[in-house]
Amino acid sequence: MDRNFDRRAFIKAASAAGIVGLAGCAGGPSEGESTATTAGEDTTEGDEETTAAGTGSGTDEETTATDGSVDGSDVNIAMVYATGGLGDGSFNDQAETGIERAVDEFGLSYQYSEPDSVSQFAEYQQQYASSTDPNYDLVSCIGYLQSDALAETAAQYPEQDFMIVDSVPTTESGDMFDNVAAYTFQEHEGSYLVGQMAGMLTNMDFAAGAGETSPDESVVGFVGGVEGSLIGRFEAGYRAGVAAVDSDIEVQSTYVGSYSDPSGGREAAQAIYESGADVVYHAAGNTGTGVFQAAQETNKFAVGVDRDQSVTLPDYANVILGSMVKRVDTAVFEASEAVVDGSFEGGTAVTLGLEDDGVSLVYGSELGSEIPSEVKTAVDEARQSIIDGEVTVPTDPAEV
Repeated sequence: MDRNFDRRAFIKAASAAGIVGLAGCAGGPSEGESTATTAGEDTTEGDEETTAAGTGSGTDEETTATDGSVDGSDVNIAMVYATGGLGDGSFNDQAETGIERAVDEFGLSYQYSEPDSVSQFAEYQQQYASSTDPNYDLVSCIGYLQSDALAETAAQYPEQDFMIVDSVPTTESGDMFDNVAAYTFQEHEGSYLVGQMAGMLTNMDFAAGAGETSPDESVVGFVGGVEGSLIGRFEAGYRAGVAAVDSDIEVQSTYVGSYSDPSGGREAAQAIYESGADVVYHAAGNTGTGVFQAAQETNKFAVGVDRDQSVTLPDYANVILGSMVKRVDTAVFEASEAVVDGSFEGGTAVTLGLEDDGVSLVYGSELGSEIPSEVKTAVDEARQSIIDGEVTVPTDPAEV
């Protein structure tokens, strides 16, 4: 069942920054676990986002809401992150920003786990679901690769509430699980804007920071994590945006097969840059860090994903033109808020796109001001055309 997105919750979350300062809580998985509760101070300056990964103190601390909002101090939430773990400056860190903000606003407690492989998802999900000390009010599953495991777990624990990002698990009959809320995004829409920017810049004589284009080449690239329908939406939107600028621009793409292989990302991007690409866009989690390394080594440009990676990975800000931000933090925060105020609904699916600011192109903190105004104007116009329904963005790279 679809439902309208809570715009009030989104607007609040869209202005939120990461929170630092973690302490511990008890219960949940017995192996490979990390714990976190209670809000620390907001150390964000300007538009920068800060996160803390795996820095729990291991002490128990009762928490209460710090801003006079609904008290969620008796709420416990479990986070099962995607492979690649915290500190990726991208997908998992964006999810962490959402739960940290919920801690800050409501005083809830949470515990998190960082699986090393897909095979561990079911283990962590089920250990949280079966925990009695504490009982978890919600188990948040970050990433579409958890979908199969969650379909099994949700059926085994019908009284446990879950949320998942990037997938809508269904029963054998094709129905949603009554105890699962799903959040998906229109990644192809935001990626179309990235393609517009990359396509225009590769046809220009453009230099900024540590990068420069070779306009005679007219080549751009894409590096994906694990090949499939989700990352295919990133590639499809990107290709369509490039083609809308100039159908003669060559788009080279490759998939590394992992979201946690920076060296593989570096090797893949290097090959694309060496074949003439000026800009490489990645949708590869921590693997994308290697794309930024290759951009610096070849004096070219890159585009990040999920968070403003010019801020989360500042060492590469001099080659990051922008990032296709995906508000995973909003999904995590909204689900947590719903648990606190008693409005959580399983069996629901929320999809966020450009119109909801669920995805967007954010220009890099260092290079954004250098991008020509004509490029930004074209991107703005494309964004509005998609929102108005004048442009339909494909979801399958084969359609471009």
